[in-house]
Amino acid sequence: MVAGAPAATVSVGWDADQAVTQLYSAHYRPLVRLAALLVRDIATAEEVVQDAFVAMHGAWRRLRDPNKALSYLRQSVVNKARSVLRHRAVVEKHAPKALPDAPSAEHGALGELERAEVVNALRALPTRQREAIVLRYYGDLSEAQIADAMGISRGAVKSHTARGISTLRKLLEQTT
Repeated sequence: MVAGAPAATVSVGWDADQAVTQLYSAHYRPLVRLAALLVRDIATAEEVVQDAFVAMHGAWRRLRDPNKALSYLRQSVVNKARSVLRHRAVVEKHAPKALPDAPSAEHGALGELERAEVVNALRALPTRQREAIVLRYYGDLSEAQIADAMGISRGAVKSHTARGISTLRKLLEQTT
């Protein structure tokens, strides 16, 4: 008994307790399955069903037809599942966008060192070889375009490029 409560309130409270206990033992699992199908998450589904039982217990006196308590529970589960889904949609809509996968600072530093080594090795090449390699691999020009830019034949472009790459390879192997 509750201290200071009228007798009628206590008996109604007891009826609600009995009814909710019976409904819980008979319909908890099917209601969780229903909620799980709606929210696609077992833990959230269990929470939704628990909230529905708590709400029904609190509203037991206002329930017009106690025989429709299961219908009330089902509707409550569906409504609470909708609420969860709406909340998820809002959270996803306003969630901060993930940063694109960026290489680590170490990776950037190593890349910078490698570029510096290549640039230093390029500086060590003779002028014609350096020009041919830079126009070919950095300028992305064809042999004909390089020949026009340098004022030499295509054969000379091939020769300068091949000798330059060979020298670069040797220089870069020495630094590593």
